[in-house]
Amino acid sequence: MTKKNLWVQQAFKRAGKGVFHKQLGVSTTEKIPLTFLQAIVDTPLGMMAHNPTSVGDKMIKVTPLIKKRAVALLNADRANK
Repeated sequence: MTKKNLWVQQAFKRAGKGVFHKQLGVSTTEKIPLTFLQAIVDTPLGMMAHNPTSVGDKMIKVTPLIKKRAVALLNADRANK
């Protein structure tokens, strides 16, 4: 594959391993639940997103960076199917 086709892999690689897991309070050995990601995306910026699962922090403040990362992971999950 050419470098042009690997932009998604490079974008996730630059973000750092486990950074988003740490922000959400989820262990790096566990997957981030899709319902938690969807709750973050649906919550307006500056408000608190409620985690509907038992994995990770119960509430998290939604910042532009957290929302951007959640959208990227949801899109990557949809593209992987």
